[in-house]
Amino acid sequence: MLPLTSVVMMAAAVVGYATEQTDISSGSSIGRSGFGKSGESSQDPQDQDPKATAPADDGNAYTPRRTEQNSRVGAVFEKDDSGDHFCTASVVQSPGRNMLITAAHCAYDIDAGSTVDDLVFAPDYRNGDGPTGLWKVKKVIVDNRWAKSQDEDLDVAFLVLDKKSGKQIQDVLGGNTLGIDRGFDNEVKITGYPTSRNMPISCQNRTTKFSDTQLRIQCTDFEGGTSGSPWLADYDPKSHTGTVIGVLGGHEGGGDEDDVSYAAYFDDDIAKLYKHAQDED
Repeated sequence: MLPLTSVVMMAAAVVGYATEQTDISSGSSIGRSGFGKSGESSQDPQDQDPKATAPADDGNAYTPRRTEQNSRVGAVFEKDDSGDHFCTASVVQSPGRNMLITAAHCAYDIDAGSTVDDLVFAPDYRNGDGPTGLWKVKKVIVDNRWAKSQDEDLDVAFLVLDKKSGKQIQDVLGGNTLGIDRGFDNEVKITGYPTSRNMPISCQNRTTKFSDTQLRIQCTDFEGGTSGSPWLADYDPKSHTGTVIGVLGGHEGGGDEDDVSYAAYFDDDIAKLYKHAQDED
């Protein structure tokens, strides 16, 4: 097994990528298809359950407190926050200090055959408010094989953000590291934004092996809108970082049951995509 620093430097010539850089202000909104666990705009907010503010038993969702760790996870909208949030993303470390990770199906319009050009990110979004406001996505990077065939093993996207008030998002919130080849048995925390709620939910549990290329976890209430939620392992309060070993997506777009979710295994292909995203920045 090669360390990430070695893996990401490997040549990416064998991998095709779909990228797009656009003027966000001129993009046109599209309706979300509800692929996997991305959200449907027709869903109405419901009561803010579960009501817990401290971690529940493994596998049970709860409403997380506002913390530095949780502030790096946010809701994804189109254009602005006047509509429904439909996916989740989180800050991942990069040399440009301006990168998010999410599911590819959150950022690529299958019908149009192109990346979505008007995404915005609202970190730590709660009840219509995000402490640091909205951050515009200027570039989306997905593997071209996912774009062509929706290969569930490549359901990962990196999003490059514009600066806000002269700062990069990692300068404001910090970022988590990317974990490659971490195995199938990991204790993780997942935080996501169901479209039917105005608050995030979190859950802790151990991942299991669904296949040679897919992780599986049992966590309640991860419904539409939670696609792209980071699977965070090994959070260190001293360094203020954790390791993202997956994002909710992959098999069945993340799963067709609210209480069982999936993620594509982060292997050399994801390492190459990450390196390519850095090169595109």
